[in-house]
Amino acid sequence: MLQTLVPMIHVPDVRVTIKWYASIGFEVIRTNEDDGEMNWAKLRFGNSELMFSAGGKASEEERREVDLYVTTETIDVIFQSLKSLAAILEEPHDTFYGMREFIIRDCNNSGLHSDSR
Repeated sequence: MLQTLVPMIHVPDVRVTIKWYASIGFEVIRTNEDDGEMNWAKLRFGNSELMFSAGGKASEEERREVDLYVTTETIDVIFQSLKSLAAILEEPHDTFYGMREFIIRDCNNSGLHSDSR
């Protein structure tokens, strides 16, 4: 039986990526380096985990292969704390499907959505 699902995202620079995610509240659980270059990391946010691996390519595309959805009850507070740290695509708004959400891009141009239910 499936117990957890932990996505691994391939990024151009693991060290830069985990520094950015730590700045918005993720906890770095573990990292790995090979010859001084960080090539893997595992992070936690609440009860969720996420891994990053070296070898991804930079992109300027509007959408990337992965969007991460983070659920919180304090969406407007979270947005205020993140708005100076990220590229904002959509400010907090109410959706037709009953959620309040915003969308930002991380340092690799990947989508990070936050919503409240």
